[in-house]
Formats: sequence, structure tokens, C-alpha cells
Amino acid sequence: MLKKSILFLMLSSCAMIANAQGPEITSWLLNNNGGLGRHYVTGNSTPIQDADSVNVKTVLYSANWVYVRANGVPSYITGPFTGNPSITTSQNAIFKISRTPSQNTGTLNPTTGGNIGIFINGVALFDFRDGTAWNSTTNSPCGGPGNPPCPGGPGAAMDWNRDAIPAERGGFDCAKGHPAMGNYHHHQNPSAFNLDLNVISTICNLYAADGLYVIDSTTHSPLIGYAYDGFPIYGAYGYADTNGTGGITRMKSGYHLRNITTRTTSPTGVTVPAGPAVSTTYPLGYYREDYEYIAAPGQQDVLDEHNGRFCITPEYPNGIYCYFATVDANWNSAYPYVVGPTFYGTKTGVKVTSITEPVTVYTPTTASINENSNANFSFNAFPNPSSEFIAVQFSGLLREDITVSLYDINGRKIQDQIVQAGSTIGYFDVRTLYAGEYILKCSNNEVVGQKRVSIIR
Repeated sequence: MLKKSILFLMLSSCAMIANAQGPEITSWLLNNNGGLGRHYVTGNSTPIQDADSVNVKTVLYSANWVYVRANGVPSYITGPFTGNPSITTSQNAIFKISRTPSQNTGTLNPTTGGNIGIFINGVALFDFRDGTAWNSTTNSPCGGPGNPPCPGGPGAAMDWNRDAIPAERGGFDCAKGHPAMGNYHHHQNPSAFNLDLNVISTICNLYAADGLYVIDSTTHSPLIGYAYDGFPIYGAYGYADTNGTGGITRMKSGYHLRNITTRTTSPTGVTVPAGPAVSTTYPLGYYREDYEYIAAPGQQDVLDEHNGRFCITPEYPNGIYCYFATVDANWNSAYPYVVGPTFYGTKTGVKVTSITEPVTVYTPTTASINENSNANFSFNAFPNPSSEFIAVQFSGLLREDITVSLYDINGRKIQDQIVQAGSTIGYFDVRTLYAGEYILKCSNNEVVGQKRVSIIR
């Protein structure tokens, strides 16, 4: 009888822990204000209003699963996608993510084409690939738009698989995303190109846009999503040591480009059918197999072969395995970008068409709102002075909407702008205002920040 009582208490405690509202429930960016998506089209710098709601619509959970309803539409403006007429469209999806992830100690699950995770704004995460590979029999590309199918069809094993980041850079929007038949997604760190230390795309110069968050090298990056094995995804920076100490440092990929000029061996050294020789057309890094993993014992900021590590984070003070959206020293995306090429845990996440178990709808409480607030937000205003437009750029990740107000020097309000959760930037058109000094004020409940700006003529 005593053993049964102890077992009952243990099971009850586990159920209570599983039903507690952890980060896998509370971290999603809920659309509480009816915000709708917007997109750019080529040749028009004025965004077009869409009819689909942004961010996450509803979060539901059971003891073992969290269900995230989302359209897959971010609050930041998407597009244009150079050479691609597609636009972001509603996916009306339900993502099912494990609340009890665990390490896969058996055969590892490789990442695949299509969704391998979800960002906290409901946008899909893809892995490195873009669906195009090299057919060594025909000595030409296969798969993907404009190419013949690969032998064995989509998803078949190929020796040389093209990396979407260098191959499709010209087709990404400012937030480093693009759609696959309307399914907008990121293969990489979702922070705008123009905020990188070395800017490698000029798309942000043509169409003002932003991304999910702004990289900040002075603080632990925010939790930005969950992989399909249930483990969390963070931005580019974390604690230097896995125990949560050592200061803040950039998380570094353990993958390095191989020293090769011909593509005749795999990263493990096995001879394989030849891919294209390394050239300006097919530079090193153009294919996933151009990389090899090199372990770095003792270097806690170098990630494992899955692009993660077990560590303490602000959301997980007791520690958990985490993936990081890796970048190099210039903040340009670094392979394998987020997850891969295999999952650390058992892949159980999936899109579902319905929920077939009893669930609880997550409703944020005052405590959870305060916990996820933007109390430490900071912002920059530029250009300053300005004669046409003033941009307000927030650091980090906005978990709630921010109201930005422009006042004249006498305290009279001129304009209001709302910067939505999950975006980072807002604009004021000041072309009709008189020259002089003005004040920008940002508020989020009781939180207020302000900056002085100048308008010149």
C-alpha cells in the first residue's frame, strides 16, 4: 500500500510539472490586437495590406503537447522576393510540439525539406536545403524550380545538396525569409540583413523592413522558437559557460569549410560520385557536404554537431538542451544556421489538421505578461536629423506592442505609431512638419523611453 501511495504521488507530481505553464507555453507571440500581415511587391516601396492575422492565434496544451495555431504570417513586412512572384499566404496551421523532449539515443533523425520547427511568431523554420541537388550522372543540377527531378524523386538521398543560404540569397527579403508556395519561412537567423555588421544583401535599401529581433551582443539572445524535437531555439548569443556564467558570447558553429577543390569525397572521407568542382559558379559552401564538423573539447561556446548544447538560459534556469541560430563574427548566417543536419532529440513535432485530445487554452495572466514584458527595451532613432522619414529601431525582441509617439517641443502630440510584437521598427513621415526639435516617446504600459530628434529643411 505504501509503495502504491508513493507511486501515486510521483505520478501526480509529474502531471503537475507537465501541466505547469512553462516557456513552451508562455513564450509564443499572441496576436492580441488583430494585427494583419503586410507585404511588398517589386517596384513599390509602399506595403500592401493583407487579410491574414499575424503571429500566433491560439496556444493550447495538454500534459505532453503544446498546440500552436498560426497562419505563418509575421508582423514584419515580407517581400519582395526577387525573381519569385510568390507572396506570403495563410497556412492556417496547427503545430504540435512535445512538452517533454528527450535526447535521441538511437538512430538520429535527419532534418528534412519543409518545416523542421516553428518560430515564436508562428513562422516556419526550414533547414539548410533548398530542394536542389547535383545529379552526378547527368553532371547537372536536379530538383527545385527549373530543373529536372532528382533520381528517386523529392527527398531521395543525394551526395551533393545545395545550401539555400548562398544559393538563394538574392531571393530573400530583408528579414532573410521567403515563401515556398506561400509558406513563408526562415532557413537562418531571422534578423534583418541591414543590421548585420557586414551587410551582404542590399534588399533592405530598397524596401524598408525588419525581422523578428535585433541581435544584441551584450545580452543573452531571446528564445525565438522550438524545433520539431521539442527543444528551444535561441538567437546568436548566450552565456559563455553552460552553467550560466562567464559573461555573454557569440555561440559558434562547430562546422568548418573543408579544404577541397574537387567534390569527390564526403565529409567523412568516403569516395562518392563527383559533384561540380569548386569554382566561382559553385563556390565552397554552396553545398552542405562542403562542411565538416570539428569538435572543440573544452570550448563551451562551440556547439555540437546538432548546432546546440545543454546549458542554462534565462527561461530554463535548471538547464535544457538548446539550439542557437548561429552567425559568424560579422553576424552573417553560419552553417548549419539553426538545427542540423540531425536533430538532438527524437523528432515528434508535426503539423496536424485537428486536436484529438483534451486541451487547455493558454490565457496570459498579469504575472506572465509582466514576465514577458519589454521592461528593458531600448531604441534608436535614425536618421537624426532628418528631412523626410525617421525610423525607430528597437533592440532585442518585442514581446508586446509598443506605442511610439512624436511630440513637438511644446508637448503637443503629432503622430502615433504602433510597433507590433515580433517586429522591431516603425517609421514617421516628417515631410510635412516644420523644422525644429521634436521628442519621440515609447510606451508599454508603465514603461516609457524617449529621445530628442531634429527635423531640418
